[in-house]
Amino acid sequence: MTSSLRQTPLTCSGHTRPVVHLAFSKLCPDGYYLISACKDGKPMLRQGNTGDWIGTFEGHKGAVWGVALNSQATRAGTAAADFSAKVWDAMKGEELHSFSHSHIVKSVDFSPDSNQMLTGSNEKLLKIFDLNKPEQDPIVFSGHEASIKHCLYNSEGTKLFSCADDKTVRCWDITSKQEILKLDLSSSASGLELSADGCVLTVTYANKVSFYSTSTLRELKSAVLPATLYSASLHPDQSVFICGGEDFKMYKYNFDTLEELDSFKGHFGPVHCVRFSPDGELYASGSEDGTLRLWQTTVGKTYGLWKCVEGTGAGGADAEANGLTGDS
Repeated sequence: MTSSLRQTPLTCSGHTRPVVHLAFSKLCPDGYYLISACKDGKPMLRQGNTGDWIGTFEGHKGAVWGVALNSQATRAGTAAADFSAKVWDAMKGEELHSFSHSHIVKSVDFSPDSNQMLTGSNEKLLKIFDLNKPEQDPIVFSGHEASIKHCLYNSEGTKLFSCADDKTVRCWDITSKQEILKLDLSSSASGLELSADGCVLTVTYANKVSFYSTSTLRELKSAVLPATLYSASLHPDQSVFICGGEDFKMYKYNFDTLEELDSFKGHFGPVHCVRFSPDGELYASGSEDGTLRLWQTTVGKTYGLWKCVEGTGAGGADAEANGLTGDS
């Protein structure tokens, strides 16, 4: 079933090269936030429900491949092609820590208690850095046989999930530092997401979106789409999921029935990353075209900058970044 209202996204400009990853914070007392990774090397922080630019984190000397915000949205993490992962004060925009690697860092994530940061890199290693003792050597997890693309903590902070170019998804026990589950895929995973309740792992690979139990890595269900996919996101209430990829389109599917609900073009290049906001009212996408776009989950609902008139879809200001530098 397709909505009779026209989906009109808010366009967040400011980046000068492809946007390759994005992350929302959790809900905070003052709303929620959105951080984006871009090949221009300048990750940006925005107000999550409007896309309004807050600031740019200046300091990387190469493309930024991965980003994360901690649970309180007080810290930002970035992974970059300059062989470093950095931690930033998300309130002031100041660099707090820089962790050197021997190869390109592709992914970062904060532990649920914000005391640690996880990195995944082309070293084929996962590393956990203690943010209270940043001078200490990291805890290292080895086993992947190719570059790691994405990594994340489980909701309890006791396990890690990772995917790599070796066509595997792996689960690791933090206490024992051992791999405890492994999933072999037909091709390398391009996206990885943990559900809001921590029970479902969403994996994109080739033209498929597959959902797995986080406790067993047993497949729960899978959908085949008409294009190569790079990213997917499951709504917080698990009613729908969205995905995007090589054909510039955004797709929305019913999670229970796997029925396609919507598909539309908005970007002018492949869609590299998609994520639902923590309240589920909107979702964001980042593209090869250098923009982020915010889309309404329920088209026609008054929310954020959307001022809707029935039958005409959403209006509202373009969430244009007013500059490329500034304190966050």
